[in-house]
Amino acid sequence: MDLSAIISGFGGGAVTLLAFIAALSIVVAIHEYGHYIVGRWSGIGADVFSIGFGPVIWSRKDKRGMQWQIAAIPLGGYVKFKGDANAASGKDADAMEGLNEAELRATMHGAPLWARASTVAAGPVFNFILSIFMFAAVIMINGQVGDKLVIGKLFEMPHKSYTLEEGDVVLSVNGIDVPSSEDGEAFVSFWEDMAVVDPLLYEVERDGKVMEVTGPYFNTPVVHTIVPRSAARAAGLEVGDVITAVDGQRVEAFTHLQKAVEGSEGKTLLLDVIRNGETMQFEMTPKRSDEPQEEGGFKTFWRIGVTGGLAFEMSATESVPVGQAFELGVGQTWRVASGSVSGLYHMITGAISSCNLSGPVGIAETAGEMASRGIVDFLWFVAVISTAIGMLNLFPIPMLDGGHLVFYAYEAVTGRPPSDGWLNVLMQVGLMIVLGLMTFGLLNDLILCR
Repeated sequence: MDLSAIISGFGGGAVTLLAFIAALSIVVAIHEYGHYIVGRWSGIGADVFSIGFGPVIWSRKDKRGMQWQIAAIPLGGYVKFKGDANAASGKDADAMEGLNEAELRATMHGAPLWARASTVAAGPVFNFILSIFMFAAVIMINGQVGDKLVIGKLFEMPHKSYTLEEGDVVLSVNGIDVPSSEDGEAFVSFWEDMAVVDPLLYEVERDGKVMEVTGPYFNTPVVHTIVPRSAARAAGLEVGDVITAVDGQRVEAFTHLQKAVEGSEGKTLLLDVIRNGETMQFEMTPKRSDEPQEEGGFKTFWRIGVTGGLAFEMSATESVPVGQAFELGVGQTWRVASGSVSGLYHMITGAISSCNLSGPVGIAETAGEMASRGIVDFLWFVAVISTAIGMLNLFPIPMLDGGHLVFYAYEAVTGRPPSDGWLNVLMQVGLMIVLGLMTFGLLNDLILCR
């Protein structure tokens, strides 16, 4: 295995690593704080609150005697409640012997069922709350396009110049009036049905005057972003590259590129690219991508891992009301959570590729890419990770929160908890499942799905 290639593909060294640690630490801290604070409200005491595992690199004790700490391995965290034998909340029978009724009530294993269940469920719930707030914040920061289409930043196209300017209010394009953004179907059709002609004739309002100017075709074949671990990333494509041909066939629009890649069915393609005025060629093999559909299920596509966009930014002229932003945040959190469950189910059944499961390296690469795009994209990424981790922790696997909730459900039905012997066995099984998933994800990152 070429270690230097792996390090190079890791995407930027320190920035990638720091972005990964920051994203995971935020999500873990909120998750564990949910456990801690609801446990405290429920009368359950805690001894240790840890971000990370392994050797402790910083710690302090508060007035309640609980130790807050940061450990060296930033791949999770835990709250060790009173009566716990370990970070997985196994029962410390020796420590609980001889406790009086009040002391026993303050332990995780001596508290009423409702208190234990609430404390365990709080971790994933706090993850979902974090996601909703972050999605809503990003939506409010970005704003929304108003009734008027106002031109923002224009992206440069090599060997081409236009008279369209930033701040112009577009009234019509090639004689077609711009529909209201509130008419979603008409607004989308306006962009998608426009003839692939360059330049286009824009009627705009500028400084109170109506005039005709030339502007670019909307959907130009300019690379706006590059997906981590993609064929384009491996080949060396860069943001701002203009793709002019695929296997010798001229590309006039990003949709033409998409059709060429889709039609390849995974065959290696030769792309002609203009970068800083110089024509270059890149070979790349599209990768399979299984993507969720609105009607449910997944559909297979072939992707090289670049995204395009409009030839200009649309200036957000209206703010999003707080209530609407939170409603959209709830909806986005639900989509990510349900998509995570659906994706795992379809991987288990073999309907989609197991390469859709990423390990820590894949997550780190994505974190670095999002951080490089700016704080807004990074916050969106953190919200997605928070939702996914909250959902994962609800899976009924012993050792995870969902496994503990299953044990509590058993206790609620039978009137007694599972025996300590069975709990120990099931915890070991759960640990093997979790480690197996982590190992498989890591193998995907480094070997199977590169």
